[in-house]
Amino acid sequence: MLNSKELFARRAQRTRSALRRKSTGMVRLSVFRSSKNIYAQLIDDDNGVTLVAASSLEKELRDALKTGADKVAAEAVGKLVAERALEKGLSKVVFDRGGYRFHGRVKALADSAREAGLKF
Repeated sequence: MLNSKELFARRAQRTRSALRRKSTGMVRLSVFRSSKNIYAQLIDDDNGVTLVAASSLEKELRDALKTGADKVAAEAVGKLVAERALEKGLSKVVFDRGGYRFHGRVKALADSAREAGLKF
């Protein structure tokens, strides 16, 4: 029987392999959610490079937010990563939710990134 970490890794791998088939060279918006913070990165898988990153640990967000582990923080991170992506000229991405379900903080991050101008 697999433990929860192995099941999570399996779900994440299944998500990424489906994205790899469909994305055809687009940049991937990857989300990591911990119990205390949320992180987002735009990754170019062809070159193996992180192009843009944002998290709830950044100074301007940390001062403005009550905690890094709620929907408000996720919305702020989504908006910040979208602004930084648009500055670099990246507007089309594929959303990688990893092994997480698309609800709560992950959904809030995705919705705010869409509102800020990213298309996925």
